[in-house]
Amino acid sequence: MGISLSKGQGISLSKANNGNALSQVTMGLGWDAYVWKEEKTGGFLGGLFGGGSETGKRVKVERDVDLDASCLVIDKSGRVIDTIYFGKLTGANGAIKHTGDNLTGDGDGDDEQIKVNLNSLSDDVKHVVFTVNAFSNVNFDIVHNAFCRLLDEKGNEIIRFPLDSSGDHTAIVMAKVTRNGNDWDFDAIGEKCNGKTVKAITSVVQELLG
Repeated sequence: MGISLSKGQGISLSKANNGNALSQVTMGLGWDAYVWKEEKTGGFLGGLFGGGSETGKRVKVERDVDLDASCLVIDKSGRVIDTIYFGKLTGANGAIKHTGDNLTGDGDGDDEQIKVNLNSLSDDVKHVVFTVNAFSNVNFDIVHNAFCRLLDEKGNEIIRFPLDSSGDHTAIVMAKVTRNGNDWDFDAIGEKCNGKTVKAITSVVQELLG
């Protein structure tokens, strides 16, 4: 289990990795999707003799939801120089690779991953910002237990950021890694916004970066 961060907190990657620099990281996104429904149940004997009363029972009904992890590559002037998402799985001259689109959220662990070779990023890259959008015709009201996490080169978790995903928004700016000299910093953002695609929230990301 990695270091757990809350919204607004940050840490250098080398500090999170026991003082060792990282050449490659993987951003993992996971979530569950379900709604609560009430089922009415009545006692058999009560119903038989006319004296029964129905009682409500809440049951969890799982739903499929297509959340899309993406990232924006931003240079020192604040300009977006590349976007990696389900429609463009490789970017930044091969330094960033998306492992593919999960249409349902089924299964344990990471539902989507984006791998970043930090050493292969060009010198003009300042930020890599990770986002998630609800592409299907839903919002985050049905999304639960969402998280993003950062893994080292060996697949070990070094940072975890539980996402407060509840609400009627359709997107979250999750986190970013920022070049800091020879190191990189990780910042937990967790900003809720609206947009079904990463391109629709690009202006929000740029405003957050100032």
